[in-house]
Amino acid sequence: MVKKKIVIFIGILALLLAGSSPAMAGKKIINGIDANFPPFAYIDKTGNPSGFDVDAMNWIAKQMGYEVENKAFDWDGIVTNLLTNKIDIVASGMSITPDRLKMVAFTDPYWTVQHVMVVKKKSDLVLANLMNGNKVIGVQQGTPEAKWLKDEARKNGWNMELRYYNSSPQAIEDILNGRIAAVAMNDAPAKDAAGKKAVKVLGTFGMPPENFGYALRKENTKLMADINEGLKRLMASPYWQELIKKYDIKNDRKF
Repeated sequence: MVKKKIVIFIGILALLLAGSSPAMAGKKIINGIDANFPPFAYIDKTGNPSGFDVDAMNWIAKQMGYEVENKAFDWDGIVTNLLTNKIDIVASGMSITPDRLKMVAFTDPYWTVQHVMVVKKKSDLVLANLMNGNKVIGVQQGTPEAKWLKDEARKNGWNMELRYYNSSPQAIEDILNGRIAAVAMNDAPAKDAAGKKAVKVLGTFGMPPENFGYALRKENTKLMADINEGLKRLMASPYWQELIKKYDIKNDRKF
């Protein structure tokens, strides 16, 4: 009799597990974000992760049966945290570059960014004055902009100094304080900064546009397939356009 009850109990438990969501079955992923990269990723006034990529990742996770936790990490070490299994994905405005492709795999591209210079709103500086005018230019360390500017300055003999920051917002503050002349950064965060601070977008500076993608470990092929499918569904849904409008990011800006 006891044995029969145990068999029945196991059968009921199996049915319950079969009907449970994958997230309930333990499919939790951790998304590493840059806490200072608005509008794609940031920590809001309530202390919670927010931004275009955070909302997108939350939607994709729900669609594909995952539970996601968005956690902030220092951007300069974000790839190391991914490779050492501290996080499972980086959905936070990361450019797909040859150097990064040697270490991690990327989803299909979902956004294209331009690279621009930001200066004080009342500045009369022009790009030529910045690149070869003995000026100090700020840039976030660990970014493609930082590498490109360093390489091109050496190659072309530009008379400029690069100053590295943990985040672009920190560099923006140093523009306002007069410590640096400009900041090199992506166009959407630059537009966001110009809407909040006394700065303006001066224009592109010669660095080619790049695509954003979500980064994962190369061996995590199942998660890659699921995230790509979720991303495909998201970009085909009305919610995608809602996100673009909510965070005011467009690819039709001219500089």
